Amino acid sequence: MKLSLTRPARRALLAALLSVPIVAHLAFHAVAAHADTLDNIAKAGVLKVAVPEDYPPFGAVGPDMKPQGYDIDTAALLAKSMNVKLELVPVNSANRIPYLQTGKVDLVISSLGKTPERTKVIDFSSAYAPYYQGVFGPADIKVSGPADLTGKTVGATRGALEEIGLSQMAPNATIKRFEDNNATIAAFLSGQVQLIAAGNIVAAAIIAKNPPRRPEPKFVIKNSPCFVGMNKNEPRLQQKVDAAIAQAKHDGTLDTMSKKWFGAPLPADL
Repeated sequence: MKLSLTRPARRALLAALLSVPIVAHLAFHAVAAHADTLDNIAKAGVLKVAVPEDYPPFGAVGPDMKPQGYDIDTAALLAKSMNVKLELVPVNSANRIPYLQTGKVDLVISSLGKTPERTKVIDFSSAYAPYYQGVFGPADIKVSGPADLTGKTVGATRGALEEIGLSQMAPNATIKRFEDNNATIAAFLSGQVQLIAAGNIVAAAIIAKNPPRRPEPKFVIKNSPCFVGMNKNEPRLQQKVDAAIAQAKHDGTLDTMSKKWFGAPLPADL
């Protein structure tokens, strides 16, 4: 049976067939453009980075009203490694990933932890910043692990991750529990407890005030380092970021930054 088409129908069919290569061509270039974020950064001469502005010592507004902190310094380090200018974009915990997904920024450097849920939607660099709960205390108190806490008093905030973790790790430790971080910190500074279980950023905030009792790190309860976030399927960008982080670890730049902002050396296992 021979199929007969009217002239308008033949024209429509021909137009549809001719459009297939064009659509495929456009789709290919759309994918290629997305996959070449590193080239786009180089072409624009600008690296746009999402950073915190209210989460010291990772990111905050300094006395000169300019952003400062560990994440700010990391963003500057990466921009320098790419030989481009840096554009900082302030974000909060809720909008930092949406800003990345909608193209408002090229990278997220905002004390970002890696979780199974997040790995479904974005990719991560190697770890660049220490973020952990641990036990801290003065230099003259010799503690290197949970077993050394026997006979010592440790202050902790009731219900916090470090309090729960330490209770499981060191059942023989004398843990004095307080209702909030401020009370826990006050107990440590006054000598009511010998040691404090807290996040490393809490310890850094104490050290920044130059107190008579400095909370030096003793051991880690739970480790949850920070990573640079980027859109999925950006292997060249990921390789560039990882290389810059590796170099900064090797030459001591990250260690210097850690001492500056956290008051402690970069952990050896980061």
